[in-house]
Amino acid sequence: MCEKMNVKWNEQQIVEQLHDAGSREQAFTQLVEHFKEQLYWQIRRMVLTHDDADDVLQNTFIKAWTGLDGFRGDAKLSTWLFRIANNETLNFLERKRQALSLDDEAAVGVAARLESDPYFDGDETARQLQEAVASLPDKQRQVFNLKYYDEMKYEDMSELLGTSVGALKASYHHAVKKISDFFHAQD
Repeated sequence: MCEKMNVKWNEQQIVEQLHDAGSREQAFTQLVEHFKEQLYWQIRRMVLTHDDADDVLQNTFIKAWTGLDGFRGDAKLSTWLFRIANNETLNFLERKRQALSLDDEAAVGVAARLESDPYFDGDETARQLQEAVASLPDKQRQVFNLKYYDEMKYEDMSELLGTSVGALKASYHHAVKKISDFFHAQD
């Protein structure tokens, strides 16, 4: 993260530098360093493979760079970036779904894709959890990932996804139930 570069993260200062043509590139580099790992894992849990996550992450930062002039600072940088990453991820999944003409059996190949991914180093339980999560509808999968892996509060999720806290709690509850049912069906 930015600390690795011996630079302390100061969001207000970064925002000001992003709006100054003379310091924009350096500030954007700091922004990328600060958020790249967190964004990568948010994306990776949705798209599953390292290569796809890298592609979506790159597209996220390209969109952020080209949209800097539109960032007014009404939201935190993290919220803005996570929204871009979220939209890019959902667009990627939709394009992939259309290209593959996926139906309800979308998760059938998940185990094979995970096992063939050289960056997946999980055990059998981790593989099964990923398979169960991948079988969820996109919205439930996204809410589950943000709550379970990122330990994000519902209020923060609500701001990020533009969905009510109640709807997010319901999505998470349904996701957990489906994952639980998935594991019970494995027994």
